[in-house]
Amino acid sequence: MNDIKKLWEGALLEIELSVSKANFTTWFKDTSIARIEEGIVYLSVPNTFVKDWLLNKYHKFILRSLRNISEQIRALEYTVTKEDVRKREPLAVQVDSSSLTSELPIQDYYVDKETNLNPRYTFDSFIVGPFNELAHAAALAIIKSPGITYNPLFVYGSTGHGKTHLIQAIGNKIRTLFPNYRIFYMTSEKFSQEFLSAMQNNRITQFKEKYRQYDCVIMDDIQFFSEKERSQEELFHLFNELYAHNKQIIFSSDRHPNYIQGLEERLKSRFAAGMTVDIPPPDRESRVSILKAKARLMKLKLADDAAEYISAALEGNIRELEGMLNSIMMKTEVKGGELGLLEIKEILKNTSKPKKALSAKEITKVIADFYSIDENHIYEKTRRKEVVKPRQLVMYILREDCRFSFPLIGQKLGGRDHTTVIHSCEKIRNEILEDPNLLQEINQIRALL
Repeated sequence: MNDIKKLWEGALLEIELSVSKANFTTWFKDTSIARIEEGIVYLSVPNTFVKDWLLNKYHKFILRSLRNISEQIRALEYTVTKEDVRKREPLAVQVDSSSLTSELPIQDYYVDKETNLNPRYTFDSFIVGPFNELAHAAALAIIKSPGITYNPLFVYGSTGHGKTHLIQAIGNKIRTLFPNYRIFYMTSEKFSQEFLSAMQNNRITQFKEKYRQYDCVIMDDIQFFSEKERSQEELFHLFNELYAHNKQIIFSSDRHPNYIQGLEERLKSRFAAGMTVDIPPPDRESRVSILKAKARLMKLKLADDAAEYISAALEGNIRELEGMLNSIMMKTEVKGGELGLLEIKEILKNTSKPKKALSAKEITKVIADFYSIDENHIYEKTRRKEVVKPRQLVMYILREDCRFSFPLIGQKLGGRDHTTVIHSCEKIRNEILEDPNLLQEINQIRALL
């Protein structure tokens, strides 16, 4: 029994690091391993609704987490505890897997074996707003003439902004319009692991042939290649081969390629040959639209005042919005009816992550890393151009986002006079109006913070 308990605790540690707090609390709180028989883990869950949701949304992820701890695990089954079934009987609303959504059948939660694309990532389910309309327009242009317009496409932005959804939607749409196109989606981590395995097993030729056969290659999370020289070299040769034959290449990353440390210049120049576009955090109006659209998809009634409140409280991350809707869905199921605004406020208070107050040192380090300079240089009395701009941005962020006083900012940054801080902040404000690239950099820094 202790081994079973340790196995699940270990899996939960990995799961908790990979999902939002809201999702973890909602779907994994009252779970445990009931037993293990012949390599099959029987996971105990509190009710049928949780069983269906875990099966549809997290099954492969849970199984992988278990296998990372024990290679003997070969399958995963779910069992509803009897006492929770009895508790659930009086509820007016019963939910089974077929009623989760008529628009998303169960098979749509699984990736296509041939393309590695998830069929549920489509343009129809992608919510377009002011924050992502440029990236969306670029994606639409690509599907009209793959390999010709915007090749490569590089989409960047912080986690939870919809990058993976958009780049997979391109792949799914191309497959519909061009049935003979060979398309493949992967993460850069998977590509690197497969490459290393091919080297160790003398299968480099087969590895190269596999990826050169595709007409459209979609690679997620390019930042993983940071400092991985051999993988970068292989990507460089693959890029050249695909590009020379007008095959569409699509990348995503959590930051602009120019700010990925340890990424070779020759790769950066290849990425710059096409279209590079960012997806910043969604604005409030877009967050409301996203909430309402996803609620409709889940068959969840969400009042306008509730959507407005949630969108004001949760800024920037679409996954957090989804996690909140999952929590509301669960509570609605338990209650057997629609939740009021006060109940939703209580859920939000209990499941959302508290915002961490960042210190001046933490902000300085993030900005120094972003511009690839030594953090200590920002505190020094130097006027070198490569240091002045990052220092001014530290001052600007401390003032605008953290509301530090001008004298305190000067004190934190090497004892500078408050008039210097005022001048620096004003300079950044004025440059933002004239230079949209600077605003993009600031949004990237804020996302990293």
